[in-house]
Amino acid sequence: MAAERERGGTGGCSPQSGLPTPEQPLCTRTPSSREGGGTSGRSFRRTPLGPSRKLNASFKSPLKTSLDPELDSAGLQLQVENLRKKCDDLDRQIAELLSEGYTLKELDQHIDQLHEYNDIKDVGQLLLGKLAVIRGVTTRELYSEFGLDLED
Repeated sequence: MAAERERGGTGGCSPQSGLPTPEQPLCTRTPSSREGGGTSGRSFRRTPLGPSRKLNASFKSPLKTSLDPELDSAGLQLQVENLRKKCDDLDRQIAELLSEGYTLKELDQHIDQLHEYNDIKDVGQLLLGKLAVIRGVTTRELYSEFGLDLED
């Protein structure tokens, strides 16, 4: 505030233009009363001033990297082992399903039927939404009117 008073109370602005002076950038200046906005002397600081903010710090990647190659190797081996266990478990589940009489052809048919069901359900949801807008009600109200389950 003392520096502001030394500059004539203009908030770091040139008296003729109302623009910030080179000594004080726009992001830290305090508006003068003639600039309006009802700020009552509050500043427009975008970043805090002082040592708490490291503006010249080097870039820090959000990706976690390990400097020790042995740790990377151990981590990768652990991931490979976990994937092998998961693959073995899936092979066991496939063998169980085949032993129960399921075939890949039935699985493909079932997947196709699920796709068709989801497409029909999406169209139904779209129609319910449009009807709700036309009637000025919520879709929840329409679910109860048409006897539909909210969880479906």
